[in-house]
Formats: sequence, C-alpha cells, structure tokens
Amino acid sequence: MLGPVILAASRSDRMRRLISAAPVTKQVVDRFIPGETVDDIVPIVKELTAKGLELTMDVVGEDITTPEQATAARDAYLALIDHLKELELGERVEMSVKLSMFGQALEGGHELALANVRPVVEAAAAIGTTVTLDAEDHTTLDSMFAIHEELREDFPQTGCVIQAYLFRTEADARRLAAAGSRVRLVKGAYKEPAEVAYQQKHEIDKAYVRILRILMEGEGYPMIGSHDPRLIAIAQELAHKAGRKLDEYEFQMLYGIRGEEHLRLAAEGHRMRVYTAYGTDWYGYFMRRLAEKPANLRFFLRSMVSKG
Repeated sequence: MLGPVILAASRSDRMRRLISAAPVTKQVVDRFIPGETVDDIVPIVKELTAKGLELTMDVVGEDITTPEQATAARDAYLALIDHLKELELGERVEMSVKLSMFGQALEGGHELALANVRPVVEAAAAIGTTVTLDAEDHTTLDSMFAIHEELREDFPQTGCVIQAYLFRTEADARRLAAAGSRVRLVKGAYKEPAEVAYQQKHEIDKAYVRILRILMEGEGYPMIGSHDPRLIAIAQELAHKAGRKLDEYEFQMLYGIRGEEHLRLAAEGHRMRVYTAYGTDWYGYFMRRLAEKPANLRFFLRSMVSKG
C-alpha cells in the first residue's frame, strides 16, 4: 500500500525539498489548492457559491515552531473573515482550522491554541458563520475535544471532526451526537499505528458506516466527509431511515476531487460543502491528498512524466 509511504514522506524535509523543486508540482498542487492569498481565493468562493455549493475554508500550514507563527496563523484567519464579511455569504462559507497551526504542539500548547482560536471563532460568529476543528493525529485529539467543548459553551455551533479509522471514534461519536452538535466524519488521513487504528480499507469502511449510523440516529448535525460513491449512497439511505430532511445533514468533499459529484448532489437538493484550502505552506496538505486516493497519485505521476 502506497498510502503509508506517502504519509511518511509528508514528514520528510528531504522529500519536501525534492517535490517542491519539481517543475510540474505547482500545476498539480493548483488542482487541490487554488490560491496562495485571500485575494486569490475570493473569485473561487464567488464561483462555487454561485453554483449552489457551500464552502469550508482552510488556510494551510501545520509546521508551527514558534508562538509568533501561531499568532500569524490566527491573524490569517481573521483576515479571511474580514473578506468573507464583505461577501455577505453567512453560513454558506465557514472555516476549518487545525489546532496545530495555532500552537497546539508548542510548550503550553493547549492553552495557546485555545487562546488563538477563540478570537477566530468569535469573529466567525459575528459575521453569521462558524468554525470546525479539524482532527489531526491521535495524540492531539484529547486536547482538540477539550477545546471544542469549551468553545461550544459560548459558540455552540462550533464543529469538530472525527476519524473512522481510529478505534476510539465510535465512543466519541456517541458522545458527540447530541442536540446542536456539528460533526464531520472522515476516514482519516494520518499515518497511525495498528495499536490505535484500523489499517485495512475494508475495516475502515465498515467502521465509517457504523459511526455514520450513530450520527444519523443522534440529535446532532452530521457532515459526511467522503468522495466514495458507495458511502455517499449509504449515507443517503441512513438519513432517510432516520427521518432526516435534506437540510439536517450535509456532504463535504475536497476542492479538486469529483467536482461533477459536488454539482450533482447540490442539484438534488443536498447541502454540499467544498473543503477549499489556500496558502503557501501546502506540502503536508498536498501529500495527504495523494495518500488518500490512488487516482490522485496517478494524476501527479502522469503529470511529472508528461512534463519531463
């Protein structure tokens, strides 16, 4: 399986330099990350929302080594919110954040990340939208869930992400599937050990369905993060069985992957949110996109060969 190899490469400085230097890389990266600045991304926001889609915006960058970088990350999101305010799109455009970007891995990181993310959540609420806390590797999750719980005391619309490949996630889903919660379910895109996570695709898929059933039968708002046609069909079936209306759950997919499916689901009346990342520190995000799906890797390799 190439996925674990690619995920390992996502942490390699040598591979980062090699891939970043490849002439074709920018062309391929643009497929998944359509801009480096807020000004780059505003036309994308306008284009996608005009097509009936919704968005969640991610400023890429996780390798934070100083408190000053964490503060800069906070300010990047606040600048994004200023631009979204001008667009007057309300909850149609929300934000996704990784707490590592706000200093979670630094000394005193839990408190630092909370202090940095709170102004972002406050500013988002002020313009009628919200923030979802992305899940990262398993060692960070207790801190993420604690910050999520604290933020929800003042901003109950704050969402979080759970990952189907982790053994703990069914229990997390039962706890989170309460009234007012917003929970995005994904398969998982980090290299995790066999002690904490399923390693085989069929095991992850079965876990995904079990957890999705918990969320659909709960009282919260499920967000189905998947490009898998079979899982999308199962989600629709589970929603129907649970008596959910079309506005009581949503689908979420990545920018640059299965764009026609985005439009199909929106045309059928589903809420369809596109996870749209931008920024200059794209390497970790890009490598996880390659690891998630063999077709993404084939696309990259074909591009390298054709431009060689």
